[in-house]
Amino acid sequence: MKLPALFSFPNPVNETSARVVAGGVVAMTAATIALDEPRLLVPLTYGFAARLAAGPRFSPLGQLATKVVTPRLGIEHRFSPGPPKRLAQGIGLVLSGTASLLAFGLGKRRAAYRVLSLLLIAASLEAGFGICLACRAFPLLMRLGIVPESICEECRDIWKRPELKDKAQALADEAAAG
Repeated sequence: MKLPALFSFPNPVNETSARVVAGGVVAMTAATIALDEPRLLVPLTYGFAARLAAGPRFSPLGQLATKVVTPRLGIEHRFSPGPPKRLAQGIGLVLSGTASLLAFGLGKRRAAYRVLSLLLIAASLEAGFGICLACRAFPLLMRLGIVPESICEECRDIWKRPELKDKAQALADEAAAG
């Protein structure tokens, strides 16, 4: 596998898997705060970095979601564009990384847990209700010119792109075959 392919992000993204990963993030974040255990920030932060770099490929939580949990769920899977989900992983990395810096670098656990509470809210919305805050912010970022037009066209209507529709169908077939 060539290096660029190794560090590619899936497009489209299986919404079911994204919600399962978000549920894992909720569990890890809540445990970090409730147990006052900042060492849990290490796998949490690593997971966001891994998913930002290559989707679920190097993320234990991503692998668990895509290879174990999602295929066993007897539901119809929906797919959404990958770039907004990648933005969500980037935001998660910034929040968990900031919390790590506060906890380990500055010894400010309370401040770290306040930052983590933002992550907990965002991941809970995704896991419980399928509301991706980064996905909601993505169109605004495009209008502001922060996200290039090329990405805007790529994500505007995923089902008008035959190659992504075929890829989504192949993913759904693979998940159903388990």
